[in-house]
Amino acid sequence: MQRICVFCGSNRGAGEEYASAARELAAALVRENLTLVYGGGSVGLMGIVADEVLRLGGHAVGVIPRPLWQREVGHNALTEVHIVDTMHQRKQMMSDLADAFIAMPGGLGTIEEIFEIWTWTQLGMHEKPIGFLNVAGYYDSLMTFLDHAVRERFIRPEIRGAAMIEETSAALLQRFATYAPPRVMQWIDREKT
Repeated sequence: MQRICVFCGSNRGAGEEYASAARELAAALVRENLTLVYGGGSVGLMGIVADEVLRLGGHAVGVIPRPLWQREVGHNALTEVHIVDTMHQRKQMMSDLADAFIAMPGGLGTIEEIFEIWTWTQLGMHEKPIGFLNVAGYYDSLMTFLDHAVRERFIRPEIRGAAMIEETSAALLQRFATYAPPRVMQWIDREKT
């Protein structure tokens, strides 16, 4: 595992704990000699994690759509930057570049990105680790909903279990190191109703 894709907010969030967690994740990546792959922004948690990785001497690779780059939200000091045409190209390139994925707190974009990657696990399109950095319980309600979806037989338990959730970046990276992908099974229930 060499490159970790981090999905996170283009805003800082309401509390300082989110920015602190972004800096902590950056320090863990650099300490473990892992490259950051992310959305290429200079704002919000995205900017904080990239700035801290660079400050600590690590590598930060950004992938950003041209319209966002032109709005001056792109980070100008990255180790490597890829400017693409669409959001779809951005997600595909970030997926191709990454060996694992972390969702920090974020909004609709963050949730959409990690869920698409998670769906690709279900479809057998990759076997890369996926995790949620649950800063200050940010993802607690989402995990409760997903557990409900398992009980209601809309998500298979092994797919639900494929995404790890931890409160610290160190714990999440440690779990990534021992990750075993789920055996992809038929996910469509063929029972007659």
